[in-house]
Formats: sequence, structure tokens, C-alpha cells
Amino acid sequence: MEAACSAVGRNREDVTVIAVTKTRPVEQVEELYRLGYRHFAENRLEGLIEKQAALPQEDIVWHYIGTLQTRKVKQVINRIAYFHALDRPSLAKEINERAEKPVSCFVQVNVTGESSKHGLSVSEAIPFIKSLESLPNIIVVGLMTMAPIDATDVELHQCFKDLKRMQEQVAALNLMHAPCTETSMGMSQDYPTAIAEGSTFVRVGSAFFAETEA
Repeated sequence: MEAACSAVGRNREDVTVIAVTKTRPVEQVEELYRLGYRHFAENRLEGLIEKQAALPQEDIVWHYIGTLQTRKVKQVINRIAYFHALDRPSLAKEINERAEKPVSCFVQVNVTGESSKHGLSVSEAIPFIKSLESLPNIIVVGLMTMAPIDATDVELHQCFKDLKRMQEQVAALNLMHAPCTETSMGMSQDYPTAIAEGSTFVRVGSAFFAETEA
């Protein structure tokens, strides 16, 4: 992280590492906590409940990543600070109805148009964000994307560059409900490239646990 930020003249403090702890035992998550990490992400309700029960709650910021079924919103949304996969009107309406306070959301954009990926298309994203104005419990803090697993270095740069450009376009609209100052992009295999293209949140999972898997 230090090297990736230094290489492009960015401050390390400008990039938040989210430790993706899905499927990991509580003991490994507790070790990350002892090492100083405070942002954690889960993608299943059961995992979220288990980790929250085991870890201190006063200083941990919880993120929910991946697809969230509408029927599970009421059980998840008030347990988290950030949701990284807002991608459809029905989900936004359910979050707005169930949330006890405004939720910081990332709108998921399928920048590369892969059929296997969730997310709004590039042409759909901004109209969707504008449509959320009437939902007071939805705050669009940024955009999220996932790059193709087999992307070349050039393709990775382009994917992340395109999302950053779109984030800046949304921010320039000065929408009260969508400040859109952040980008959630980059994972274990490609976060240095994402940082080079302006990512402010990176979602790191397997890189933390590579030694224990060997």
C-alpha cells in the first residue's frame, strides 16, 4: 500500500483498506484487528453476525459487499456503515424503508459490460443515481466496480480510469444525496493499479491470508 501510493504521489492516508473477512474464522479476523485494521467487510448475514458478536464494536467500521437480496435488507442494513453494491431501484427502496438512519452506499457499475458481473451499465448509472433523490436514507458516497479477473494491465488501468471519471462526473453534479467523492475499486490482485487510478477504498481479502493458505 505504501509503495503503491508513493509511486503515484498519493498519501497512504487517502486510501482505506477494507479487510474482506468472508469465510474466514473469527481468530484470523481478531488478528487483523490486533494489527490495527478497523474496516471489515462481509458478504453474508451469518458471517456479519458472527464477526460482530466476537469483535469490539466501538471502533470497527462494517461494510457489506456483494449482492444483497431485498428480503434480507432489514436484517443487514442497520448493522453496517457502508454498502458497496447498490444496483437496482427495488433494493434502494427497501434500504430506504428499512434503514434507521442514512446509509453510505456505493453504486455498483459494470464498467466493462461483462455479462457475469452485477452492476449498472455505464449509461444507466447516472440516471439511476439521480432517481435516488427522493430516498432520504440513501447517500451515494461513491461508485464501485470489479475488474475482470483475466484483465491485462492495460485493461485494468482503463477499467479503473473509467470508473474514476464517472465518479468525478457525478460529484460535479453537486447532488445533495450523492456527494460521490469516493471510489471502491481494487482487490488483492489489482489494488496497486486501482490506487494509481485514484481508488479511495480497496477491498483486500486473500492477500491477508496467503501465508496461512500456503
